[in-house]
Amino acid sequence: MKVGTRSSIGAVLAAGCLMLGSGHAAAQEITLKAVNAFQEGTYPARGFEIFVKKVNAEGKGIVQIQYLGGPKAMPAAEHATALRRGVIDLANSTASYTANLVPEGMALSFSPLRMDVLRRNGAMRYLNDLYLEKGLYYLGRTYPEGIQYHIFTNKRIDRVDLTGQKLRIAAVYRDFFQTLGATVVQTAAGEVYTALERGIVDGFGWPLVGIFDLGWQEKVKYRIDPGFYSVEAGMVMSASAWEKLTPAQRAFLEKQVREFETENASRARSDAESELKRLQEAGIQTITLGSDDSKRFIEIANETAWEGLAKLSPKHGAKLRQLMSGM
Repeated sequence: MKVGTRSSIGAVLAAGCLMLGSGHAAAQEITLKAVNAFQEGTYPARGFEIFVKKVNAEGKGIVQIQYLGGPKAMPAAEHATALRRGVIDLANSTASYTANLVPEGMALSFSPLRMDVLRRNGAMRYLNDLYLEKGLYYLGRTYPEGIQYHIFTNKRIDRVDLTGQKLRIAAVYRDFFQTLGATVVQTAAGEVYTALERGIVDGFGWPLVGIFDLGWQEKVKYRIDPGFYSVEAGMVMSASAWEKLTPAQRAFLEKQVREFETENASRARSDAESELKRLQEAGIQTITLGSDDSKRFIEIANETAWEGLAKLSPKHGAKLRQLMSGM
């Protein structure tokens, strides 16, 4: 079920559709109320929409997800508070949106390791202890693993220097762009097209896949190689909702997440190949830095990321780097 307005969401929530804690009989099947930080049908939203269909098809009598919609149903900025208060049970979001509560979650973007590795080596257990302290629980990734961020710009560069570039940023790569000399601009994604058109920004950082959803390919000339970091979007649960699930319900959701993440690994490769072709057909030129510059570019990206995390989280940053950097 999709609900397109916040007033209708209120009616749904008031109806008490979540059956957590409603007695032994009701505990046989749980319905989780879920929202999406991304506009329905766009690339970062589609993974979660596929996951919802998978769970609802295979989880009858165990777990169902009531999908309430995207940002029109509930703005992304409200998700963390709504999850902690139990207003919703599940959100497809990104660690950047909950960084004010759990800055350590941004390590998921910095890590080159797959989620199955992060689960085996204890990184996700360590990270989820931090999420649980803040009333949240990180369930799993919905964005295909392995897709990186890139710089898209209207100003050519041929070395590791962004001086003179005005770039729209997200929190996850703010430090990196500033270290390379860029003037950074923070603005909503919905305003980037106009900002490019008016010259307010020269470009932006963005995942390899996704600019066609927003029409930005019409206003940008170049894409810079290499890419950096690993794009993260994933499902965050209310800690209280997670803790009320029965062992069987948790096991079902965990199995669904692992299967879905495995499918996403192959989806990432095919999606990246298709997007590169589209970018070329749209006339966006690829600027590939030389081997020495590419190495330095990646080194600076990684160092600024982990050093920045250590400043945000002096107690946990070094441990997360040890578990998640792959070094």
